[in-house]
Amino acid sequence: MLNWAEIETVLLDMDGTLLDLHFDNHFWLEHLPLRWAEISGISLDSAKAQLQSEYAQLTGKLEWYCLDYWGRRLQLPITELKREVMDKIQMRPDVPAFLTALKQSGRNIVLVTNAHPDSLSLKLERTDLAKYISTLISTHEFGVTKESQTLWQKLQQRLGFDKSTTLFVDDSLPILAAAQHFGIKHLLAIANPDSKLPAKTISDFPAITDYTPLLTDILAHSKLRPAAATH
Repeated sequence: MLNWAEIETVLLDMDGTLLDLHFDNHFWLEHLPLRWAEISGISLDSAKAQLQSEYAQLTGKLEWYCLDYWGRRLQLPITELKREVMDKIQMRPDVPAFLTALKQSGRNIVLVTNAHPDSLSLKLERTDLAKYISTLISTHEFGVTKESQTLWQKLQQRLGFDKSTTLFVDDSLPILAAAQHFGIKHLLAIANPDSKLPAKTISDFPAITDYTPLLTDILAHSKLRPAAATH
């Protein structure tokens, strides 16, 4: 499915790709509407309907991912509200072995997330992602999201990756399509980003529900040069 002999750089999404998307879905669809209803005095149904409408309007835009925007919009401390349910933040069970194999194979691993820096910090506090990945990028640094070609241009300028030897992994089909349009050669979709929901049927890109079958090929095509013989 993937030609690991060609892949030198691996760009990884975070939510739904390395972490279980259940936390984010629960927070934005259940917990935030509940707390907004409680604090503002509107009904839960009204809170859910208003937020769903606004989410739809902002899909793919930086505001959708921006905790500062939602804090101003709802007059709520979003990061603190996330902490109320942060026990739901979890790595996918197949991810530690996957990241370990990538690291052992000598590939350049970069996390690229649309998540706000405060959300990224919260997830690094709760998980071991930083143990495996040293380069962690929030697209808020660039002021545009992964849905935008401008982001990919800026990201390539920052990292200097070769499109033909780069793999990008994400659970969002529009974002994968943007990466494909930019010219990233190797693409992989995650079909089961939320552990509480059924896997999606994906035909536009190679797709997996478990990283485990990839491990053998990752290690078989290591990018580390053998150590020089000593006499």
